[in-house]
Amino acid sequence: MYIDHYGFREHPFQMTPDARLFYPSSGHSRAYAHLMYGLAQREGFIVVTGEVGAGKTTLVERLCEELDPQGFVVARIVTTQVSGDDLLRLVADAFGAPADGDKASVLRGVIARLKAADRRHLLIVDEAQALSPAGLEELRMLSNVTEGGRAVLQTILLGQPQLRGLLASPDLDQLRQRILASYHLGGLSREETHAYVEHRMRAVGWIGEPTWEEGALDLVHRYSGGIPRRINRLCSRVLLGGALEQSAVLTAPMVEATALELEEDLGGGGIAPPPMPRRAGLSTAMAGAAADRLEESIEDLTRRLDALERQVNRRERTFNKMMDLLSEISHSGGHR
Repeated sequence: MYIDHYGFREHPFQMTPDARLFYPSSGHSRAYAHLMYGLAQREGFIVVTGEVGAGKTTLVERLCEELDPQGFVVARIVTTQVSGDDLLRLVADAFGAPADGDKASVLRGVIARLKAADRRHLLIVDEAQALSPAGLEELRMLSNVTEGGRAVLQTILLGQPQLRGLLASPDLDQLRQRILASYHLGGLSREETHAYVEHRMRAVGWIGEPTWEEGALDLVHRYSGGIPRRINRLCSRVLLGGALEQSAVLTAPMVEATALELEEDLGGGGIAPPPMPRRAGLSTAMAGAAADRLEESIEDLTRRLDALERQVNRRERTFNKMMDLLSEISHSGGHR
């Protein structure tokens, strides 16, 4: 709905990773550099971790677009909690090798496929934090396979922060020694959040309308924590609300009301509420700081209550507009 209203060519904040809309933040640029460095070594493992929605998959989508298909065979798998044997079958299937039979025959088929092509083989494992130690050990064993003195397989592990804890296990010391590059993706900064939103809107035809009111994008950063997927979800809903209200300006109150609406709809998931002040200690030295925090907390609560009131009014206006639209459709149908 808002795509047509604001004249966009397509959805600027879709949830599906799209390399065309890749925004090179400082963190994503460094992560990309780590990926390229790791690939240049032609062996071992590359690890990229980050919160859900931090942009790991989009980063790798961008990498895959840059790789020469004449030089690389790329296989991708998304893991669940599978056994080591089942993971080996997933790898076989991803590279087009036979996945049936016992483990030994599947392994022989994978190795034969890896050695057969002149191109380099790259395995991308998403949601790698779900792998078992046995599954990771199977991947390490595959990394030992060589042809002509060169490794025939490189592996990129993408996962949530828990992956770092998993890789720190004493049982995986040999695999850790094969990790050539590792990077953790954090959230965007306030300035990067501003630039990210405008970058994605320009990419689909935005030429300045709607405009973002001063302070609105600061709230987008505050509520999203700078996580790209949360930014996308919040901005998409703000644009929808703006289109329903036929507004050319996206305001801070609209962002706050929408964030609270999402928090309510998703049960608190997907949108990070503004950080609340920590409870102060009881010492006299901390009394002043405690009073300041309490005042900030009261101000924050007041602002959120105001936003809730605006949200209720906004939903009422939207409901009335929808009823008017349905009435018009009904009348036009009755006169045919």
